[in-house]
Amino acid sequence: MTDLLTRDEYKALATKLTLPVNAFIDGSYRPAQSGKTFSSVNPATGETLADIAACGSEDVDFAVIKAREAFEDGRWSKLPPGDRKDVLIRFAKLITRNRRELAVMESLDSGKTIFDCETVDVPETIHCLKWHAEAIDKIYDQVSPASDDHIAMIVREPVGVVGLVLPWNFPLLMLAWKIGPALAAGCSVIVKPAEETSLTALRLAELALEAGIPRGVFNVVPGTGPEVGEPLGRHMDVDMVSFTGSTETGRRFLRYAADSNLKEVVLEMGGKNPSVVLKDAENLDRVAAHVVNGAFWNMGENCSASSRLIVEEEIKDALMERILAHAREWTLGDPLDPEHRVGALVSSAHFQKVCSYLETDADVLMGGKSHDGAYVEPTVLEVDASSALAREEIFGPVLSVLTVRGFDEAIAMANATDYGLAASIFTSNTKKALRGARAIRAGTVTVNCFGEGDITTPFGGYKQSGFGGRDNSLSAHDQYTQLKTIWVDLSDDEDEAVG
Repeated sequence: MTDLLTRDEYKALATKLTLPVNAFIDGSYRPAQSGKTFSSVNPATGETLADIAACGSEDVDFAVIKAREAFEDGRWSKLPPGDRKDVLIRFAKLITRNRRELAVMESLDSGKTIFDCETVDVPETIHCLKWHAEAIDKIYDQVSPASDDHIAMIVREPVGVVGLVLPWNFPLLMLAWKIGPALAAGCSVIVKPAEETSLTALRLAELALEAGIPRGVFNVVPGTGPEVGEPLGRHMDVDMVSFTGSTETGRRFLRYAADSNLKEVVLEMGGKNPSVVLKDAENLDRVAAHVVNGAFWNMGENCSASSRLIVEEEIKDALMERILAHAREWTLGDPLDPEHRVGALVSSAHFQKVCSYLETDADVLMGGKSHDGAYVEPTVLEVDASSALAREEIFGPVLSVLTVRGFDEAIAMANATDYGLAASIFTSNTKKALRGARAIRAGTVTVNCFGEGDITTPFGGYKQSGFGGRDNSLSAHDQYTQLKTIWVDLSDDEDEAVG
């Protein structure tokens, strides 16, 4: 684990940061062509950190032209796989060298705790890029069993110019999840960071160039959804868009693709994820720790957060006693204090949205209060299955508790959602664990723990949680490549029929 600094040391480091403010296109920082800017605000204090270039369609057009030039001339796409691997490993090393700067920048920009930035987000970003780099020269193409008179080669080729549209909840890590396999495949990328959290993406683009990724290959265009996201989604020379964010915005990208060049679209969207705890679950204290971590990690601003607890009534009281005890350990406060586990929500607008869910008649078991600086206390509510608290993605530190009378009811309730991203099941019965894991319609189901798997396992969802591809694992490389069949005729010319 990273050796953490003190709060005062992090505060001092924050004052020394040089924050990037301009778009990064074709290997250099550039202001928006309109000259417009928008404010990047520290949600914990309300203070403006920097005025960021507010790009528009003209900046998107320029970035696409430069990304296309880079792709077509082969400065990256035609580079030997081993050479691309070496560059990406250098990139990961540069991030490692600048990891503390990036951690503080991420915390200031997003409200995330420095504890999570230092111990999870930055280390996992580095690991992700290294893993995909090492995979580059180990993914083989194929030869099909055709016939003695033919050879059929099945080869992968980079899809081309890719738009990568990021969420604000994991700015660095989601960037790595996308650029890792996209750059490994040989694509040129145009990153649209969330306007709430643009800083670390802009800084990584500079480090990528320093590592040797050629100009035009890694571009970052900050701005709003209508001004940057939509032009990117509608652009006739963008081959693919990979989007992580809300289901509502994901629908828009499907429309953009349909209205333009039918570009490929990969969507990873929302979740209302259940933790199912059966009456035979062992070590309820450990179960409670996992449930609390799943609900409150990253302030609940996590598409795979376990925001619904579905528990059999026989053990409910015993489990809830332990959950409330563990939840009290999640201290709320200044994100730059490494003692705190819950920081500020990402923006005042999102803070108001989460607070609106707290205006409820549900039974409040813990928390339920908000504080100045976009802070919401870890909250536990006992709810009815028909309540919005049980059905809608809140995206805040709110755990909704539902009681069931048996296994079948628990699984049915787990599936009673439009989403299907992640789920957990806790039981000592192996058959029930596997039956439940198979029956729950979600892309990742963990047994006796909360988690998302790791870099080696595909991550994505069912139903309205997304489709079109998977992040992480070798499966992530598939979405940034096209399959081509090369069919070679080996037959003797004399054997061919003459018309």
